[in-house]
Amino acid sequence: MASSQDSNGLTLTVLGSGTMGIAIMGGVMSSLASARTASTLSPSTTPADTPNLSNFIACDAWAGAEPKVRAALGHYNFPLTTFTNANLQGVQKADIVLLSCKPHIFKDILGEDGMREALRGKVLVSILAGVTQEQIEEFLYPNGEGKGDDACRVVRVMPNTASFVRESMSVIQTSTPPLKPEQHKLVEFIFSSIGRVVTLPPALMDISTALCGSGPAFFALVLEAAADAGVAMGLPRAEAQIMAAQTMRGTTGLVLEGGEHPAILRDKVSTPGGCTIGGLLALEEGGVRGAFSRAVREATCVASQLGQGVKNVNGTRH
Repeated sequence: MASSQDSNGLTLTVLGSGTMGIAIMGGVMSSLASARTASTLSPSTTPADTPNLSNFIACDAWAGAEPKVRAALGHYNFPLTTFTNANLQGVQKADIVLLSCKPHIFKDILGEDGMREALRGKVLVSILAGVTQEQIEEFLYPNGEGKGDDACRVVRVMPNTASFVRESMSVIQTSTPPLKPEQHKLVEFIFSSIGRVVTLPPALMDISTALCGSGPAFFALVLEAAADAGVAMGLPRAEAQIMAAQTMRGTTGLVLEGGEHPAILRDKVSTPGGCTIGGLLALEEGGVRGAFSRAVREATCVASQLGQGVKNVNGTRH
C-alpha cells in the first residue's frame, strides 16, 4: 500500500516495523510536525538543524503490520508507505535505513539479492541488541569485498523501551571514519526525537546496553518494591503505584533538569533524626547500593558475551 512522496524531502525506511520501529517513526514525525508548526508561527524560532526529512516507509514480513503502522502513524501529515515482504523496494527508495527487526533475522534481510547495491551511499542504522557494527559490515562486505568509497555506513544505536513515551536514553556509537556532519545530525535528530542522546565509543556499548537497555527493568523492580511497601502499610495499590512512579519521575527531573547530584539531593532530604535517614540506613544495611551496582555490572558482562554469539550466558556465570 503506497502513498505519494515528497520528491524534495529525505526518506526514512524502517525494516521491521514492530513496536520499537513504530515508536521511533512516531517520535520523528511528531518532532518534525512541531518544527513545522513553529516555523509557521514564527520562522525565526525554527531550529536550524531540523532535517529535510519528509517521507516514511515501513517494511515488515507480516501483512498485519501495515494496518497497525497506519493506525499508529496515519494521523501525522507525512507521506507514509507500507510494504509487506518488499524490503529491497523500501531500501531502494530510502536515504537512511533503520534496521529494527529481530536480531536473529538481520542476515535474511540484508542478504536479499540486490540489497548491498541498494544500500550504497546510504546510512544503515542498527538498533539490534547484541549485534555489533562489525558483524553487520562483515556480512555485507565479507573480507572487505565490494566495500568501496560508496559503501553504506553502518551506525549502531542502543535506544530503550521508553521510546514509546519519548523518554528513551539512546546511545549512538561513534563511527570510524566519522560520519559526514549531515549524516551525524540526521541520526542524532532521529533519536533525539524519542528522548535523550549521547555518543560514545564502541568499547562502551556493552555497559550502555546494560545501563540503558536493561536499566528500565532494574528501575521497575525498585519502583514495584516501593509501591509494595506502600500497600503493606495501607495504601491502595493504584495510588501506591502512582505515588511511587511520580516520586521517581520527580527525582530524575531534579537530576536531569535541575542538575542536582544524587548524593546532594539525598542529603537535602535527610534531616537529623528524621524518617528519611532511617530508611536510607535500612537500604544500606540491606546492601541495595552494592546489589544494584552488581546487577548493572553483571548485565554488562552478559551483553559482551551475547554479542559474540555465546548461548545461555546467564547459566554459565557464577
